[in-house]
Amino acid sequence: MVGILPSAVLFCCSMNQVRSPMAEGILKRFHGQRIFVDSCGVHQGTLDPFMIEVMAEIGVDMSRHKPKTFDNLTDDSFDVVISLSPHAQHKAVDLTRYMHCDVRYWPTIDPTLTEGTRQVRIDAYRAARDGLQRRILDMFPRNDDFY
Repeated sequence: MVGILPSAVLFCCSMNQVRSPMAEGILKRFHGQRIFVDSCGVHQGTLDPFMIEVMAEIGVDMSRHKPKTFDNLTDDSFDVVISLSPHAQHKAVDLTRYMHCDVRYWPTIDPTLTEGTRQVRIDAYRAARDGLQRRILDMFPRNDDFY
């Protein structure tokens, strides 16, 4: 049985182009009907084609994702804020000055920093995606009776 799920979760990272959109897409995949999920970055990035590709591999279409910053959020009330980079963690902690929320830090390697062949780079994106999915399902377990 799924425990009490939060009503709203925000994932944040440095650019909102890879890690935080991946996390947003994964949580929406499993609990999008029950939880409001959003993502943002400290800085506004651009849509990353490798992110779109590896998310499509697990059935999540991120091709319409619009990278945004904390300042561009349409909602400003979250129960849980999960930061995926040190820079975003500082911004997330700042939110607690005006919002009561549980702030978590999940250090996640930025796959855009990986160099090498296309295969090496795409594998880094898959590793980031799979690591986020494991953490998300640990924190927000599925109840397959509802699916």
